[in-house]
Amino acid sequence: MILGIDLGTSMVKAARFSPDGKCLAVASRRSTPTSLGGGRIEQDFEEIVTAVGEVVAEACKGAPPPEAIGITGQSDGLWLLDENARGVRPAVSWLDDRGNPYLQGWIDSGAFEAVFRRNANAIFPGSHAPLMAALKASDPEALARAHTASYLKDGILQRLTGARVTDASDCSLPFLDIRRRDYDPEILKLLGLEDMRRLLSPVMPAPGQGFAMNAAGAALTGLPEGIPVHAGPFDLVACAMGAGVREVGDGLIIIGTTLACEVLSDRIDTTADPVGMTLCMPQEGRWMRAMPATVGTATLDWVLDMIGASHGEVDTLLAQSRPGANGAMALPFFSATGERAPFVDVNARGQVSGLSTATTRADLVMAVCESMAFAARHCIEAAGLTGRVMVCGGGANSSTWSQMVADVLQRPLHIAPRPEVGARGAALAAMQVIGIDHDAAAWTRPEGVIDPHRDRAATYDAGFGRYLDNVASARALWTPPRAAKAAPRKEAPCPAT
Repeated sequence: MILGIDLGTSMVKAARFSPDGKCLAVASRRSTPTSLGGGRIEQDFEEIVTAVGEVVAEACKGAPPPEAIGITGQSDGLWLLDENARGVRPAVSWLDDRGNPYLQGWIDSGAFEAVFRRNANAIFPGSHAPLMAALKASDPEALARAHTASYLKDGILQRLTGARVTDASDCSLPFLDIRRRDYDPEILKLLGLEDMRRLLSPVMPAPGQGFAMNAAGAALTGLPEGIPVHAGPFDLVACAMGAGVREVGDGLIIIGTTLACEVLSDRIDTTADPVGMTLCMPQEGRWMRAMPATVGTATLDWVLDMIGASHGEVDTLLAQSRPGANGAMALPFFSATGERAPFVDVNARGQVSGLSTATTRADLVMAVCESMAFAARHCIEAAGLTGRVMVCGGGANSSTWSQMVADVLQRPLHIAPRPEVGARGAALAAMQVIGIDHDAAAWTRPEGVIDPHRDRAATYDAGFGRYLDNVASARALWTPPRAAKAAPRKEAPCPAT
């Protein structure tokens, strides 16, 4: 038996798998990102630690102890921990926007592009660098008390095993030399963060390693000491592995909190437009070229809330409209942090247009869902797709919406094996590292294939063209040419916690 743990933004899950990849049990607990207002979003690390203990105990109840445990989870944010892997302050979520002015400053100064030219990764507001810069201004005492600027899954690994390490997928952005798989001091210098080097965990060599569960981990989970635990890769890479992305050129679309589109590559391109991520895979010589847009199912949540509908009504509402949404159009950039793929703009904002008194609730839902399908095409093409496309995530549970994505792409969508694609990928990574024999093809066999409707190709090609035109027009409005460049705002100091 193998256990996979997935530490999501709003949910902590553990999935128990048989040796042939069958999911035997799943346990989950909600975690609660806290909105402080003004774009500030934080999380309680201890709440997540407690949830991990509960879901592991529940998923393993009545079963033999697992042979190995793999951990994946949300990346980025800033999880400041002390020597014992306990939070020195609430973690700053990757959804938090306090890094916006610092990122804009690096964009204006050229540092943003200079970093991309070194490691093919575009910094975004919720990643380590902007959040470190923000806390240097607002909460320097917390940085001084911290022993590690951790990622979530690495903090959980340390609580279970005592090991203070990270993997190359999580730290690819922003500070890593992704060829050598070690930190690049020039990137730290470009960003004025050389003093933060002491907080960065050692990077495990490819493909990672397992660490024995210690007494504290055993007390937390109810499992015996000594079970090998592996942390990494983080959720974007783990989902690709769990979905069966193994050949260069194959891609994955995750319709989740983040609309993440990614393609497996065997090359690093630092000459491209400075956008997206280039993430180290567990094996040497392979990278995941990722375009994780900040748009996602939260955009659909917004429109459903506005019209007083539920997720269970989505397929019915889509059936009541038609391709093109009877003239309604949307741009799905509703995140307070702006957009990070396939372009970077901290000022990006959503819009709905083409409305009239004839526009229905169904048309609004259709327009938003179509805009996300267009965003998926925009991102997956920018990532370099040439092979098969897999799909997973909560949004993929809507058969109508998944069909729409296939129609917009005009490509078959291979449905990743459910449930818990991320936890499945974490389990696969753990087995590879620890040396447990398994059949990766059997573990990742698609549940089915959604073929595109060829008769909708012309409609959606035209709609995609209008979408790109609308994006280009809106970008000129988000940052007017005559707008003065604002310096990063000074933050009021936060009290120590």
